[in-house]
Amino acid sequence: MMRVRRILALATVGAAMLSASAAMAQPAGHITGLAGVYVKSKDPKAVAAWYRDVLGLDVKSWGGAILHADAPGHPPYALWSSFPETSEEMAGSAREYSINFAVDDLDAFVARLTAKGVPILKREEDKTGKFAWILDPEGAKIEFWQPK
Repeated sequence: MMRVRRILALATVGAAMLSASAAMAQPAGHITGLAGVYVKSKDPKAVAAWYRDVLGLDVKSWGGAILHADAPGHPPYALWSSFPETSEEMAGSAREYSINFAVDDLDAFVARLTAKGVPILKREEDKTGKFAWILDPEGAKIEFWQPK
């Protein structure tokens, strides 16, 4: 299932990149990209502190972090996709969503997580890059991806 998702994602991204100039020519009134991820939490301050202290996000006093799309090494796109309720894509997650963060060096990032006592659910590599999965403190599945 993961491979099917990645193949579909690559096809979608390829098509999107090829049609980028056509999208620029569209009239006003269309989506231009992902602008945020918002989640409900039992304890927003504790979850924000975990994302800051464990994952290294620069969480601001207002409770969130700004992730710059033009960061060095960041892929030139974000992906949106929906899955059927029966999908195994988010197996193990206590939540109805999953977050995928791009990272510059997955091995170094996983070593940092392991040093902080975070269990790594799985690691995998395919033609699109390296992947690792964890759960956040409220059971949301998080995927880390180092693109090739």
